[in-house]
Amino acid sequence: MVQALTTLEAELGDRDYFGGEAFGFVDVALVPFTAWFHAYEKFGGVVAEEVCPRLVAWAHRCKERNSVALAIADPHKLYDFVLYLKQKFGAK
Repeated sequence: MVQALTTLEAELGDRDYFGGEAFGFVDVALVPFTAWFHAYEKFGGVVAEEVCPRLVAWAHRCKERNSVALAIADPHKLYDFVLYLKQKFGAK
C-alpha cells in the first residue's frame, strides 16, 4: 500500500491536480480512494499524512469542491463497514 501511495504522490508531483492546475478525470477517478486513508491507518498502521503528505493535501483540495464533498464516502463510516465485514466473514 505504501508503494502505491508513494507512486501516486510521485506522479502528482508539485501540481495542484493530476492534470495540472485544473481538476480533471484522473482526479475524479482517484479521489474516492482517499476515503480509505482512515482504514489504512487503523488496520495497517499506514498514516497517509506521513507517507504521502502531498497526496493528502491534494485530497483536501479536491474535497473543497462541492461536487466531491457531496459524493465522497465518510471515512469513519467506511471504517465501520470494514469492521462489520471482518466480523461477518470472520477475517482476522
